[in-house]
Amino acid sequence: MNRTIERHKNILEFSLSSLLRRKTKNASLLAIYTLIVFAIASLLFFLSAMKREALLILKDAPDMVVQRMEAGRQDLVPLSYAKEIAALRGVREVKPRLWGYYYDSPSGGNLTVMTAEMPAGFIKIGSGVSRLRRATAADVIVLQSYDNEVPLMLEIEEVLPYESELAAADLVIMSELDFRKLFKFPQGHATDLALTVANPRELSTLAGKIVDKFPDARPILKSEMLRTYDSIFDWRGGMMLVMMIAAVLSFIIFAWDRATGLSAEERKEIGILKSIGWETSDVLLLKFWEGAVISLSAFFFGVIAAYVHVYFFSAPLFQPVLKGWSVLYPQFKLVPAVDTYQLGVLFFLTVAPYTFATIIPCWRAATIDPDAAMRS
Repeated sequence: MNRTIERHKNILEFSLSSLLRRKTKNASLLAIYTLIVFAIASLLFFLSAMKREALLILKDAPDMVVQRMEAGRQDLVPLSYAKEIAALRGVREVKPRLWGYYYDSPSGGNLTVMTAEMPAGFIKIGSGVSRLRRATAADVIVLQSYDNEVPLMLEIEEVLPYESELAAADLVIMSELDFRKLFKFPQGHATDLALTVANPRELSTLAGKIVDKFPDARPILKSEMLRTYDSIFDWRGGMMLVMMIAAVLSFIIFAWDRATGLSAEERKEIGILKSIGWETSDVLLLKFWEGAVISLSAFFFGVIAAYVHVYFFSAPLFQPVLKGWSVLYPQFKLVPAVDTYQLGVLFFLTVAPYTFATIIPCWRAATIDPDAAMRS
């Protein structure tokens, strides 16, 4: 056992010295290799982190949201729906929700407006709104109501903490009275209904009962919200992956040509090694370690660089595509969420092919006569 380990150690040392003798060529290959791994690993890390954030945001989401549809578009829900749905067996609570979107013409951003139990004339805003309006606690924000009457003068009670940036960057929370004034929102209606049920396994059955009772209702389950977020990030990630395919294919062609085409110097080196007593298995092991050193180095350098890029700098190269673009843009640090399965697949697809591709041409060169190899 010790003899085998010593053999591998000696061959590995020789392979490192061999790589250093051709450092310019190998450095260029390592740089391209690392760049490809970095790009793909950054994409995987970013998608995993964003999905984790989405799961955390939706953890406290209602079990079901009921909307009302009119001609295929969402419309306001009469509060009478809430009373009748609350009477259904299995429904624990029905909470009418008031929310909407407000175009803020001074800043050019779209704000998400929601209601909460708070005094009229006061609001809470997300840190993104605070940056956009250059306003902090105790400042006053003016919002033009939809009826073009006297604008609403609203005092900022609180700027929501940075930890809520992803979900609340564009958020404005106000009282129900101010909300109805701002949007000229009719009494007796809500934007949608948030349901809490006693048994989550009965959600599908309960959704069917609601549709039977109100044909214009559209129940949305919590599981459907989660699938929607997953689909959004998978779709955006797929767009980025398609953009990378050309670079990946170019690298594959380059790496295959590099691995399968031995230079005259390398063939001469193999001939010399054979002439001084190296076995064919020793030569193959040497080239295996050379390929492994390059591919493993590229993998680890690329993955570490991707980790720093995503979790320390919030992936500035991918943010506009994967998070979406907006005037009011959230700023936040991603929490590490590494998918070991995806990382394993990346390892197999980037390290294994190149490592084993180096063996084929070396085996051919190692099986010919050493004199012929040195003269070629």
